[in-house]
Amino acid sequence: MLEIAKHAAPLRQQVESALRQAIINGQFRPGQRLTERELTVSMGVSRTLLREAFRQLESEGLITVIPNRGPIVRELSKDEIQDLYAIRAVLEGLAARTFAEKANDKHLQLLGQAAADTIAAYKAGDPAGALEGKNRFYDILIEGAGSQSLSMMLSTLHARIQQWRAIGITHPQRSPGRSQEAADGMQTIWLAILGRDAVAAESATRDEARRGAAELMRLLEDAPVKLIARA
Repeated sequence: MLEIAKHAAPLRQQVESALRQAIINGQFRPGQRLTERELTVSMGVSRTLLREAFRQLESEGLITVIPNRGPIVRELSKDEIQDLYAIRAVLEGLAARTFAEKANDKHLQLLGQAAADTIAAYKAGDPAGALEGKNRFYDILIEGAGSQSLSMMLSTLHARIQQWRAIGITHPQRSPGRSQEAADGMQTIWLAILGRDAVAAESATRDEARRGAAELMRLLEDAPVKLIARA
């Protein structure tokens, strides 16, 4: 069952947000069909509104609408992982560089707290906490960079990045040393930013994106048919 809490935001945006989050957090798995009848009942919305939300999610690359079958949560492919993470490395690296150069003290404090929370979650073996912290870290990084153009470019990738980050962090076949590696990577990024070393911050951020891609590629090779979300 997928429910939405009605509030002031337009209802279509609420539906889009609820569906997007369900895909990102693994409630809907790659390859799973989204049934209109079930969703209209559980969410209490019309089919017309639901189909509008599907079109938005399709434009974001989260679902594919197949004739005579309806919307399907998109599965992962090696090519998509390579493309997305190559773009992610460049854009997030630029965000880290810009953040180190111009972020104010408030954003610096918020980023430091997000880094500490994420590292603590990794060390505690808490994948949900690590995922939440890491998403918050990068949200603050992008906001603190203060570049509207960069923010807009990353927003088009945001949902897919978070979906694949969830898979990489919570997969039962995750490499034993990956959590420590990721914690070390975040610490390196944070220390470079704290020291206002823009070049080192960009380099460390790109390196961490490459390591994330390598882990996803390994998981995909171990499960060639599909990666299960929350995997």
